[in-house]
Amino acid sequence: MAIKAIITGATGMVGEGVLHEALNRTDISSVVVIGRKTCGVSHPKLKEIIHADFNDISPILNELTGFDACYFCSGVSSVGMKEDEFYRLTYTLTLNFAQKLSSVNPNMAFCYISGSGTDSTEKGKTMWARVKGKTENDLIKLPFKAVYNFRPGYMHPTEGLKNTLSFYKYIGWLYPFMRKVFPKYVTTLQELASAMINASIRGYSKKIIEIEDILILSK
Repeated sequence: MAIKAIITGATGMVGEGVLHEALNRTDISSVVVIGRKTCGVSHPKLKEIIHADFNDISPILNELTGFDACYFCSGVSSVGMKEDEFYRLTYTLTLNFAQKLSSVNPNMAFCYISGSGTDSTEKGKTMWARVKGKTENDLIKLPFKAVYNFRPGYMHPTEGLKNTLSFYKYIGWLYPFMRKVFPKYVTTLQELASAMINASIRGYSKKIIEIEDILILSK
């Protein structure tokens, strides 16, 4: 049985990669993308909802019922950002969105993009890692069927997509070397996308999905 999925962050590198994979999977029947602007993709399985305020999805909640999975790929970089602002745009926004979504989709699997090095104790010295850790911890408490927090590291881009970060364009030539020498620290964006989709369909024994788990789930 094919599932119905929601994707956020489709104008970013990870979200675009997940959308690309979802549209090509026969086990996903329909996809709704929620964004502040269009993702620029047209497909028979795809519907877009343009919504400015992710802190309050109440006005569109009736369009978000009956879904099996959410791939939450929205996020901001912490570079140059003070902790209160990063907290608001990472923790507060994500939890507000997820709480509303869980209220109408109790049978949903919620997949969150966190990051390698996230601090589950919430007490470490690294600001972004503490905030991401609290976000993970509190997402797990929500009444979804399942919550999976993905912690990717280096992600080799999917060829042909338009939102690849410049960082990856400049060092992509190192990928074969990194994959050979550091296989536990490197994935492709396609592997991450497949892992998220597979976790939402098959389930997984862990709620914190490290790189080694991503590689297992992607198969």
